[in-house]
Amino acid sequence: MGEAPVGEDGTVTRSAEYVGSFPVDDCCLDDQIEQLHTQLKSLITCKRRRPVSLKFSIKGVKMYNEDETKLLMAHALRRVSLSTAWPSEAQFAFVSHNPGSTDAQLYCHVFQARHSRAAQFLNMLLCRCFQLSYLEKHPEEAQGDSVGSAPRRNPSLLNHGFPLSVSALVSFRRAPFQGLLPGSKNNQKSSDDLNSSQDEVFPTSSPSLVRKKAIRNKVLKSGAYRSFTFTPLKQRNVQERLSASQGKEQDKVPVRRSRAPSLAETEEALAQAVWCWAGIATDSSFSLLADDVLGSYLLCPHPKNPKCGSLIIRFPSGPITHLIGNTHKGKFLLEQCKTEFSSIAELIEHYTESREELPCLLSCARVNHCYEWEESSSSQQPLNPRKSINKARIKSTNRKDLV
Repeated sequence: MGEAPVGEDGTVTRSAEYVGSFPVDDCCLDDQIEQLHTQLKSLITCKRRRPVSLKFSIKGVKMYNEDETKLLMAHALRRVSLSTAWPSEAQFAFVSHNPGSTDAQLYCHVFQARHSRAAQFLNMLLCRCFQLSYLEKHPEEAQGDSVGSAPRRNPSLLNHGFPLSVSALVSFRRAPFQGLLPGSKNNQKSSDDLNSSQDEVFPTSSPSLVRKKAIRNKVLKSGAYRSFTFTPLKQRNVQERLSASQGKEQDKVPVRRSRAPSLAETEEALAQAVWCWAGIATDSSFSLLADDVLGSYLLCPHPKNPKCGSLIIRFPSGPITHLIGNTHKGKFLLEQCKTEFSSIAELIEHYTESREELPCLLSCARVNHCYEWEESSSSQQPLNPRKSINKARIKSTNRKDLV
């Protein structure tokens, strides 16, 4: 599939064939997913299809004609309730309210992709839009930036308490300009190691004895004694320049942060981002998973063994954590399961088609946690998306119980 080229407005465009749409009953989420799969199965043999271009962004989904000259359909992301795919049949679909509709009727829009991987990619694009939209609306639940530790300043011999003539023993490649001269390499030793080595090379004795001893022990070459002797005024000027340059270099050191989330990803990177709920803190992802579809999952480090991965799956009883083990052959297998796989992707793909020891299949579907089931107007207070989902679910469940 390659990389998803992102437009200047942050959109990713993909081609597909539009099959059509059908109404979706207002029922509990798990029953709704079951209904969708039944309807998608009945549309496999449908020959009425129209080539279209789909544009995805965190603002919504737009459908254009094949030449992208005419807008056929547009859905704000907050009005899209979920996204799903049936990879074996190369089908992709999402559920939403019709634009401008005030009723509670939902419609599922079905698309036929070129092949199974293309259908998965379309689904993951929309799922990633859901996650990025949630991050935008809930920045307090974002994952902490991985900031690298600031480099420690190497101590200079000029302010280490040694006489000037002792400083003259240092050649240019071992001078206090260490790490500042062009082409020089940064010293990887800790400051404690550096201090101890300096104390060994420069003990508190006369400079001439120090130099002779250093040359005799082959610590320094005889040619290392250069004209590096300064007057106190020059020493002060050099020290000031050193301090200023070190400050500037420290300011220029880029702070390593996690890469900004984006839709412009390769297929593999996009899948990893969707599976790991990249950018959202693990605790928040876990709570969102509990409100997602049956069989949805979160790939993350194991809470008790951070060196190993884990797959948290939403089963009928709730989210359950399964350790992903590594065999001595470098294979992967799910805890309490016997089948081994060459990669995590292969493992996940297998359990979306075969449940084996699991209570249910892994699901390709994902809920939009920023979905709003009511039209918001300027006169109304803004809705809390998570409360809206819970309210709709409670309403649907009560209606089902009454029947």
